[in-house]
Amino acid sequence: MVHENRLPLAAALHDLSSFGRCALTVIIPTLSAMGVQTCPVPTALLSTHTGGFEGFVFEETTDFMLGALRHFRELNLKFDAVYSGFFGNVRQTDIVGLYFDRYSDAIKLADPVLGDDGKLYSTVTGELVEGMRRLCQKADIITPNVTEAAFLLGEEPSPDPGASRIDSWLERLSGGKRSVVITGVHSNGVSNEGFDAATGERFTVSSPLCVEKYPGTGDIFASVLLGGLLNGLSLREASRKAAEFTYYCIRSTAAEPEKRRNGVALEACLNKLME
Repeated sequence: MVHENRLPLAAALHDLSSFGRCALTVIIPTLSAMGVQTCPVPTALLSTHTGGFEGFVFEETTDFMLGALRHFRELNLKFDAVYSGFFGNVRQTDIVGLYFDRYSDAIKLADPVLGDDGKLYSTVTGELVEGMRRLCQKADIITPNVTEAAFLLGEEPSPDPGASRIDSWLERLSGGKRSVVITGVHSNGVSNEGFDAATGERFTVSSPLCVEKYPGTGDIFASVLLGGLLNGLSLREASRKAAEFTYYCIRSTAAEPEKRRNGVALEACLNKLME
């Protein structure tokens, strides 16, 4: 919860796609709707996101990330959250680690964007997976989907690993010192399995399983979760709000299969988030 009669300020280190609702194009409006000022630090520039498109233009922005950090230090900016996602190369994981170190009092949320549906994304290498593991060690909260959780732990991905395996994953990913929410588990619809390191609480937040798949829904989930925490919600409450809003966005988007790669119709859904 942020005091001093000001809006929370979050640094968002994610990629920026010109077309396709994902990463910064959904993170900024989602956090804004929740009263959070977002300071975007692009990790890569893309003409489209990597899911469902070919021939996209891709430019990593590593030097910009370092220069921005130096400038933020000079300005003495005080971030209430540092929130990371997709990286253009493994060196960027270490740079985001510098952001985490610099803003040690901020909520440090790492959404380890590596893959989905049992596979790594086309731009993700084994070296990047290892770098993401190192970064997650510095985070206060991590929000891997079920595929990413498996890759972080060096295990075989499964859409429904089973209760005992999920419990083991949460314990190992947490290390007893960071909170974890594993999203997209195909159990009782779709479940988000959480562990709150601050309270020791283990929880499950479920919603109906949607057949339609849209890119960017993981970014929306993590953004609503972070916005909820910055507005004083517990991790369980923030996770429930994130699951409910993500489901609402999917069910409110009636897109033909070939158009789903553009993402959910977030613009028409944000009023729900502001209620």
